Amino acid sequence: MVPPSPRSSEPTVAEAGTWADVLVRRRLLHAAVLAPTGQWLVQDHLDGPVRVLAGPAAVLALTATIQHRIRSTRPETQ
Repeated sequence: MVPPSPRSSEPTVAEAGTWADVLVRRRLLHAAVLAPTGQWLVQDHLDGPVRVLAGPAAVLALTATIQHRIRSTRPETQ
């Protein structure tokens, strides 16, 4: 497997918003909301605590963590 190339720019709010929407639609997060401060409020489960993410880069880091967890727990396909 080839490692991904480094980003040439910082993640944008639009990119973070798109990933947040995907995570919520796929029920991998209960909620993800952009606050007026540029921070993101995310909640894993309905009754779970709300976490504050610093900005778009933190949303993409969370997305990568979730993707890694999904890929590492699913059975290998041949």
